[in-house]
Amino acid sequence: MIATTIPTHFSLKPSYLRHPPLGTRIEVTATVRRTRRKHSASWCVATHFHITGNHTNFKLKSCSFSRVPTRVCSDGGATPQQDRKIEERNHNSSSSSFGDGYVALFIRMLGLDNDPLDRKQAIVALWKYSLGGKKCIDNIMQFQGCINLTINLLSSETSSTCEAAAGLLRSVSSINSYRDVVAESGAIEEITGLLSQPGLTSEVKEQSICTLWNLSVDEKLRVKIANNDIVPLLIKSLEDEDIKVKEAAGGVLANLALTSSNHSIMVEAGVIPKLAEFLKADIEDEYKVIRKEARNALVELAKNEYYRILVIEEGLVPVPLIGADAYRSFTPALHSWPSLPDGTKIERTYRGPSRFGASELLLGLNIDDKDANIEQAKMEAIIGRSKQQFLARSGAIELEDAKSSETEISTNHQFTLLTWMDGVARLVLILELEDELAISRAANSIADASINEHIRNSFKEAGAIKHLIRLLNHKNNAIRLAVIGALERLSISNGVCQTIEAEGVMYPLINILKDSETSEIIMEKALNLLYRILDPSKQMKSMFYNGPVNGSKRELDSARGLDTSTGLTTKSDENPMSLINTRQDVLDEAIVVRLVEMLRHSSSNLQRKAASILDFLTSIEGSVDMIISANIESGLDAVFQRKILSEIDSDVENQQPEVYALQLEEAGLAISAASRLLTKLLDSDQFCRTINSPHFTRLLRRILKSNIPLHYKDWVAACLVKLSSTHGPTPSLELDNPINMEVTLYETIPRLIEQIKSSFSPDVQEAAVVELNRIISEGVVDATRAVSSAGGIFPLVELIGGGSERAVEAAISILYNLSMDNENHSAIMGAGAVSALRKIILSQRPQWKRALHLLRTLPT
Repeated sequence: MIATTIPTHFSLKPSYLRHPPLGTRIEVTATVRRTRRKHSASWCVATHFHITGNHTNFKLKSCSFSRVPTRVCSDGGATPQQDRKIEERNHNSSSSSFGDGYVALFIRMLGLDNDPLDRKQAIVALWKYSLGGKKCIDNIMQFQGCINLTINLLSSETSSTCEAAAGLLRSVSSINSYRDVVAESGAIEEITGLLSQPGLTSEVKEQSICTLWNLSVDEKLRVKIANNDIVPLLIKSLEDEDIKVKEAAGGVLANLALTSSNHSIMVEAGVIPKLAEFLKADIEDEYKVIRKEARNALVELAKNEYYRILVIEEGLVPVPLIGADAYRSFTPALHSWPSLPDGTKIERTYRGPSRFGASELLLGLNIDDKDANIEQAKMEAIIGRSKQQFLARSGAIELEDAKSSETEISTNHQFTLLTWMDGVARLVLILELEDELAISRAANSIADASINEHIRNSFKEAGAIKHLIRLLNHKNNAIRLAVIGALERLSISNGVCQTIEAEGVMYPLINILKDSETSEIIMEKALNLLYRILDPSKQMKSMFYNGPVNGSKRELDSARGLDTSTGLTTKSDENPMSLINTRQDVLDEAIVVRLVEMLRHSSSNLQRKAASILDFLTSIEGSVDMIISANIESGLDAVFQRKILSEIDSDVENQQPEVYALQLEEAGLAISAASRLLTKLLDSDQFCRTINSPHFTRLLRRILKSNIPLHYKDWVAACLVKLSSTHGPTPSLELDNPINMEVTLYETIPRLIEQIKSSFSPDVQEAAVVELNRIISEGVVDATRAVSSAGGIFPLVELIGGGSERAVEAAISILYNLSMDNENHSAIMGAGAVSALRKIILSQRPQWKRALHLLRTLPT
């Protein structure tokens, strides 16, 4: 019989587990009562925990029992040998602690053969005891099977029992050495089932998810946790009313995001929109933890270029972390008069100085004035700029991020996520700094973020374009590459592209093109930008998408000093009309020579862009003579004699078909652009007199028969026909004039069959099959063979069953001509022509006689 009181004192060690606040008194009382069972009897222990300050007093008020149970449960627990050893230590050692003497007793009380109330009181006592720190947890974990008994209690019908069991698992899993034990005992699976139950209390959810939070610290356990059952439950928990449940769920998701293999499961479950809500919403300080965890998770997901797009679409912009010290070089003019972020100055009515930059900082307080009908984008650009400039001046910018990254070795690749209003303003602010690495990273971020019209327009309103154009002349090659990439992405929007041109981009762009030492990637992006600026279709797009008010009229009003979008009188430093007329500078002879040189020696991508720009220049008066004098024939000859076109038995085609297909695609783009340019030049009498017509005819004929994609042969065929009609039949060719026949066989027939195959319009299909029937009826040599080799039999048979009357008649006629060649019989029958023809005959449709003739020619 044991009837003693052993006072035990131990200090609560600090950990990230939630401890009771100072001064809290927690009592766990178990009434002393005797329970009788069929095979054993035991006395329950009445206990009191007194937790005060940093010390916990445990007093055993009474404990008497006739016999200590030696069997806990079938799946684990303390063994009889362990019980005897513990009892001997309790009797023989006067210095034994509570854990040495009574932890085993509570663990035995967890056994399945004990009363549910006893098990509840035992698990609650062990949970509270485990809050004492690692030493207490070690005392619990020295008994094998305690985790299994605890996990078994997760299925209890009592919420307090489930909470205590999950709480003990949370405490144990906070120790690194015990995480594997908890996971291998099936805790993850049991917690998944527990969280799936409806009507679960917030306390149980918190302890259960916090256990997963601890386990997810281990990288090898993240893959086990991130499954299609748990992740949706965690996302659903983000909507829980209890903030602690939200924080726990966010912490687990943040840890799971650290393993890239988990990203697809998380994204497919819809984690990005849910987490983004915490960063976009105006919420109180109590949500600080969940905001941090949400940001950490989204930052990890945004490291993938595809998932980054999804994050940006939710209204968040990746912003590089450059360190608070980098912002010290930011020195805005304190006495400057307020202006819009894009550089437009507001008419000055007050002549007094603005000390400390107050007018610049507070601009926008009266922005809702009814007389100033300012656009929403401009308003938000002003607000975002004011906030970021205030943070930079006060030294508070990136302060919190700097603290969280103090332990990191390098911040070169770190970034955070801000709402688009703050993120756009922050990136523009970084462009004004002196740190070259920061500028380069900001420009790259602008390029990455420019995924839609809204973001691109936001950068324009925030004043990013003028800074990017200024940085095009920077001596640092990395900055120039990042800046030209950002301008290229921004120029996708027609309105932004017009602003880029109006801001004077042509001068630095021409300097880049003239420099022969410019790297190929910078040259390619520069040509892309110049291509979009000179694209004649841009004006047509402006008429349809922007309207006349947002197009030419707005430029005219801007030249007059009127901002029609704001209703305010403004004035600019430079006349925008003088910048718009800079296209004439492209006609510089050095630029034309450089473009022709690119045709001769560059890659397919650069050849395509150079040919397209030269094509645009031909519409400007006086440019054709300059292009001809630059020896354009040599450039076109280089494009048409691509090496890949002559490699019929290419090793690349046999060993790497994907690479070969990509090379053909790139060559096709370049050839199509060069053919379009040659077609335009043939309108010039001077060029027609100097061109070697037979040579180019042979090159184009060879290209027409090549393997380049069909849709790139349109301009090749058109150029070949125009070249033939301009110079007449060429005596040096084998036939008098085989051009039309080759165009028909290698361009027209394949194109018509493609229209029959892929078009969803019955009218288009009908027109294509009628035209194809006309070509074959005229007796063009090898026309039927071209139809069969291009795969035209199957779509023709399909058209018989569902086409219009005229289309069915034309298709039957074509198939009849094809049936004259016995080699086509198997293909026609394999396509199901017999059944389709019989239906036409039996239904007595207008084409039944033609169908009968065709059916008789087939070996049925």
